[in-house]
Amino acid sequence: MSEALSHIRVIDLTRVRAGPTCVKQFADWGADVIKVEMPSVAADEGFGPRLGSDFQNLQRNKRSITINLKDPRGVDALKRLVRTADVLVENYRPDVKHKLGIDYETLSKENPRLVYASISGFGQDGPYRDRAGFDQVAQGMGGLMWVTGLSGQGPVRAGTPVADLSAGLFAAIGILIALQERSVSGKGQWVQSSLLSAMVTMMDFQAARWLVEGEVPAQAGNDHPTSMPTSVYPSSDGFVNIAASGDIIFARMCNALGVPELAKNADYATAQLRSDNREALNAAISECSKQFKSRDLITLLNDAGVPCGPIYRMDEVFDDEQVKHLGMAASVPNPEGGELRLVGPAVRLSRTPSRMKRTIGNAGEHNEEIFREVGFSADEIAAMRSDKVI
Repeated sequence: MSEALSHIRVIDLTRVRAGPTCVKQFADWGADVIKVEMPSVAADEGFGPRLGSDFQNLQRNKRSITINLKDPRGVDALKRLVRTADVLVENYRPDVKHKLGIDYETLSKENPRLVYASISGFGQDGPYRDRAGFDQVAQGMGGLMWVTGLSGQGPVRAGTPVADLSAGLFAAIGILIALQERSVSGKGQWVQSSLLSAMVTMMDFQAARWLVEGEVPAQAGNDHPTSMPTSVYPSSDGFVNIAASGDIIFARMCNALGVPELAKNADYATAQLRSDNREALNAAISECSKQFKSRDLITLLNDAGVPCGPIYRMDEVFDDEQVKHLGMAASVPNPEGGELRLVGPAVRLSRTPSRMKRTIGNAGEHNEEIFREVGFSADEIAAMRSDKVI
């Protein structure tokens, strides 16, 4: 495994998607990640079979222990583990961790250097703090669904859980910031992210358009909201993405397509005019683009310095030569033998690259190993197992 974070121990109390997404960032870079699960529970956490693609993709590179946190002895066991940890990540509803006695205030007394991260639907306080969080709900409340889809068709969710994934990634960034600050102060702190705050942040320039200019962004379909021509255009055998915004690139595209006069048309002379007159401009470009096969059109425009690319189905993505070069399908040893191909990290480091060491096996498969590491005797472990504390 990578040694980049091998000095960091992370306790993973998370379920669903945002939390495991956060913790995966540490697991892939060599941190000792300990996933805490409930004993004698065969739940799949909403991701299908334990050995299935979704669960394994989220939980790779972790060790698993089981602790019943509803039992005081289980809480005591977690506290002993916390004393050896650098980071703890949880995504319970805000009140649950206090009821269990595993909140930041309590656990920071066990380990003042602990970086404790909480991921929730709506935040740790405020009027919505006790509501259950769900990705699509956050997409709607953050504004994404009213800028996604074709004009007039009504709100459309994104095709991937943007709120969950971004909340997890922002939490990971916050943890890394807190760890860096701890190297100076020697103290841990409480890191918080939520699906709602992440989704609002991910709206980026669309949100800023409202805050600064007072513009309410609308659905623009496959068109870029402000920079045209950037859209999906037909070829003779499918569709391609073309991004030709800006005067220079627009002229390059027109010349490459054999219609230099299009760049000189007064209706398209400025960026604002190209945006205002997008329907007519798209129609003119489409008349040209559909004369080419997708592969030929992409080669032609790339050679001319015009950003463009194919539009793949998922079964085509991993056959792309650049996707292969980037190693985005990573092989991981399978607990049942052989290997699984899972989705690789999006970040590359030159000296300490990420490594795929293991998929996750059965719940609690590392109980003996980890509890011994934190000082439990064989008799204590046996007693906890007998009493279903672990």
